[in-house]
Amino acid sequence: MIKQLSMSAIAAMMLMSCGSNEQKTEEDNTVPVKVKKLEATMVTRSLNYTADLEADEQLYYAPQQAGRIGKIHVEVGDHVSKGQLLVEMDYTSLEQAEARFKNSEIEYQRAVKLNETGSISKQSYDAAVLNYDVAKSTLANLRQNTRLVAPFNGIVTGKYFEDGEMYTGAAAGGASKPSIISLENISVLKAYVNIPESYFTSVRKGMSIELESEVYPGRKFAGQVSVVYPTVDSKSRTFKVEVKIPNTGELLRSGMYGSINFILGQETANLVSSLAVLKLQGSNDRYLFVNRGGVAKRVGVKVGARFDDMLEIFSDELKAGDEIVVVGQGRLVDGTELKVVTD
Repeated sequence: MIKQLSMSAIAAMMLMSCGSNEQKTEEDNTVPVKVKKLEATMVTRSLNYTADLEADEQLYYAPQQAGRIGKIHVEVGDHVSKGQLLVEMDYTSLEQAEARFKNSEIEYQRAVKLNETGSISKQSYDAAVLNYDVAKSTLANLRQNTRLVAPFNGIVTGKYFEDGEMYTGAAAGGASKPSIISLENISVLKAYVNIPESYFTSVRKGMSIELESEVYPGRKFAGQVSVVYPTVDSKSRTFKVEVKIPNTGELLRSGMYGSINFILGQETANLVSSLAVLKLQGSNDRYLFVNRGGVAKRVGVKVGARFDDMLEIFSDELKAGDEIVVVGQGRLVDGTELKVVTD
């Protein structure tokens, strides 16, 4: 009787052992994962390009004719106001022109009176009028080119001569163009960007942009599209866009390098964690796994824009509410049984 009981106990133990092994085998085939439901998310569409900043207005300033410089009233870095005297050239030519104008004016007035009484020939009258007009024009031109005044509010960015030197009409002192001084208006800066033709209907005049500069980490400068050029370059398949950025406090300077975001607007998109999207080895094909009734379903996707640590995805096989595997996906193959866990 004792022997029979022992045999029964052994048989029971063997059955329990077999059951335990079968359960363990089943658990080994189940991969624990975390999932997140796919939901449409509101995103801000934007394009990002880099560009060099330029002053809104730039001027290399010099008289029309060569001549000796009398006095330069400004230095590099000076802020100037529109109409402010910047440079005075030698006055000798201006004084001579003023004398010639006074003589021509007297001759002109005499000719007018004689013409009224018919006491002057038409040829002499016409000559007096012509001399007067030429002298008047020459005087006005010399006045403008002897006293050089600021045409806009700005800052002096270059000084290439000193008082008393001869301005020859050629670039000197490191200037890229013939000039005595150079001015820039940096209260507003501009930049030019070449954008692919596929966005031609998306970028519009007046559209908002944001500028970021490495000089001011984390700070954004607001601006807008000022010009959209109407043609597309047939070689690069791009079109040119001008943007302007108000430069309050003159924090930005021409020549700086910036990243420009074109704000296209808001719309919905399907976003998933960038870690959920896997890349097929040896190709650019992307895919992810979806929980379909406790089984992993591999779904090929196209990748769109990146939003921080999220990626925009496109696939006809996905719909709102699908459970995307976001943790544990690296251990999956198509058809793997899943065990969804929370924290």
